[in-house]
Amino acid sequence: MKRSMLFIPGNTPNLLINGNCLGADMVIFDLEDAVSPDEKDSARVLVRNTIKYLNFKSLGTIVRINSVDTDYWKKDLDEIMPYTPDMIMLPKTGCPADVLKADAYMTELEKKLGLAKNTVKLMLLMETAMGVENAYASASASDRVGAIFLGAEDLTADLRCKRTKEGREIEYARQRMVVAARAANVDVYDTPFTDVNDDEGIRIDAETAKAMGFTGKASISPRHVDAINEVFSPSEKDINYAYEVMDAIRLAKEQGRGAIALHGKMIDAPIVARAQQTIAAAVELGLGREA
Repeated sequence: MKRSMLFIPGNTPNLLINGNCLGADMVIFDLEDAVSPDEKDSARVLVRNTIKYLNFKSLGTIVRINSVDTDYWKKDLDEIMPYTPDMIMLPKTGCPADVLKADAYMTELEKKLGLAKNTVKLMLLMETAMGVENAYASASASDRVGAIFLGAEDLTADLRCKRTKEGREIEYARQRMVVAARAANVDVYDTPFTDVNDDEGIRIDAETAKAMGFTGKASISPRHVDAINEVFSPSEKDINYAYEVMDAIRLAKEQGRGAIALHGKMIDAPIVARAQQTIAAAVELGLGREA
């Protein structure tokens, strides 16, 4: 279960070498916005060597390359793909054509490297109005897509509105992204909370994202990782209730009953599905046992 993603600039050696001990479930090595044009080449080498020589096996590794409308993205992939990160993050994804363009070149590289097709997945970063509106079409454009991710800072600039802590301005975009991801059967990650000193704010923002259905949330600061992990982990109360639901269902089957109530509420298929999801998450995190 991948709850948290932490951005690490590709041109910061001190952060790169410590990226595997900052608590996040996934790290995003950033070759795009965090790196100026005159540092692109050196950043690629730093990120390549980080993945090649340091132990990130227990984490998910993601590399944010430059967008397909730049001169950098193919060089990024040439340097990084031989060391098989889990995902490539494709920024400024606006439509299925962007996905197919990246997918085609990644397939070509996998053939050259002797890798199976789709060894490296795609995470689509949607940060424009067009990107959000095309979220489902892009997410379902290729079976290489494993997740989509909302980028609210660039999105609000594109929408010509102010980015706020409360996030009212991105409610529609969040909902649209979650629906698109679930329809395409891929994961979906929420935008970072950018006030690194607001410990209460990150928790509220993460709880909002979880309530909407996001898989997890990104962070630009290690300080936010623990709160994200805690919010997106099933609580002890949730886990205990999930086991109660599964026990009740077993009892109903043993007694030949088609319906059963728990704590005064009928147990229907959606409640069972949520219980199964909770237990699966708990088992993966070492917080529970198989039902």
